[in-house]
Amino acid sequence: MKRAHREKLQLCDALEKIADALPNVDRLKCLGTANAIVPLLRNIHQYEETIIFPAYEAATGGGNANLASTRRLRAEHVEDECFAGEVTEILLAVGHGETVENAEAVGFMLRGFFESMRRHIAFEREHVLPAIGIVDQGVI
Repeated sequence: MKRAHREKLQLCDALEKIADALPNVDRLKCLGTANAIVPLLRNIHQYEETIIFPAYEAATGGGNANLASTRRLRAEHVEDECFAGEVTEILLAVGHGETVENAEAVGFMLRGFFESMRRHIAFEREHVLPAIGIVDQGVI
């Protein structure tokens, strides 16, 4: 789980660097990042939903609040994967040389995506991982 968080945070950092550099971005960095987003998220989300969330629900006795939390986290996974598709399209276009017409809008989109992932990770670190006995100090 720590590795999954580290990989997602590295993705967030890469997206933040791209957002900060707009409109003059490294095209190869855009392409590499675009190609990594969806597979990375799908693999991590599958792991969380099949291993981590059931362990959390079992460790906490499956109370209503905890079940609501895992339902919300699963819903966030769906939203993140949909948003990842849109981010991927933009990054592929930029990486293939398309002009960034509105750098502010693209930057806003990227920031919205990586900030929501960072919030998701923070919740897992503060609530889910301690409940299942994983100590994560937030250090990468």
